[in-house]
Amino acid sequence: MASELRIVDPHVHLWDLSRARYGWLQDEPLPNNPAGDMFPIAHRNYLLPDYLADTGDWRVDKIVHVECGMPIGQQLAETDWLQSMADAYDYPHGIVAGADLLDPDLDALLEAQAARPNVRGVRQIVCWHPDRLKTYTARDLLLDPAWEAGLAKLARHRLSFDLQLYPLQMQTAAVIARRHPDVPLVVNHAGLPTDRDEAGMTLWREGLRELARLPQVSIKISGLGITDRAWTMESIRPVVFECIDAFGTERAMFASDFPVEKVHGSFDAFFSAFDAITADFSADERDRLFARNAEAIYRI
Repeated sequence: MASELRIVDPHVHLWDLSRARYGWLQDEPLPNNPAGDMFPIAHRNYLLPDYLADTGDWRVDKIVHVECGMPIGQQLAETDWLQSMADAYDYPHGIVAGADLLDPDLDALLEAQAARPNVRGVRQIVCWHPDRLKTYTARDLLLDPAWEAGLAKLARHRLSFDLQLYPLQMQTAAVIARRHPDVPLVVNHAGLPTDRDEAGMTLWREGLRELARLPQVSIKISGLGITDRAWTMESIRPVVFECIDAFGTERAMFASDFPVEKVHGSFDAFFSAFDAITADFSADERDRLFARNAEAIYRI
């Protein structure tokens, strides 16, 4: 079955530890990571051949690379490395570059990032949570008017924003999105339903619906092992269906989040699950979820 399904993977990470320092992969000891224990993938390169080996027999036609957490001053160098790779090997087809929207030199950075042929958007992880073991940021950046002003600048460069946030931030994000209809937003990792009690899941479901009301917002169904460490096909099925129900088969897309998600399962395990969960969907709907939506949203 694997080889029959065309995949465009819109969430891939690559790194060469000789080119830059990634604290979350190289510090000793490794820092707490809300996505899980990164030890299995730490202290080693993850390059295009490694990713392609992980995909096995699945037919991955195109990929979108998502920034890997470079600090201010190093984000353009990451993009240039990826662009040189794309120029030589065609992969990655799209690049979601790094940008801190509070960077004092944001205007120059966005202009430079947008000038690279394969750049389609930017990401800055904004996941804030009152639990210090779950939060990525010291404060909720979505509440900062200066951060929102940075987001507004993406429109003139035709850049989308990859929105990695928690459910408790979704109502705020929807308000911001309404004010900036010309900035496409891509929710990362199924909106990270991290609080798994009834109240937490209700907050996530309601937040998804609020964001899905806005036509410029789409969602990547990925990172499911981050919030469900002992996941099975049956345990992730309701999350997959909820995302598709909210955003429709026109604005949802499956992604691997490899190799981060590799600490929670193989590429084959996740895509076999996605394949089985959508077995009753039409061929057109499946092609959208596995490939065409990613091509349209990231213009690749």
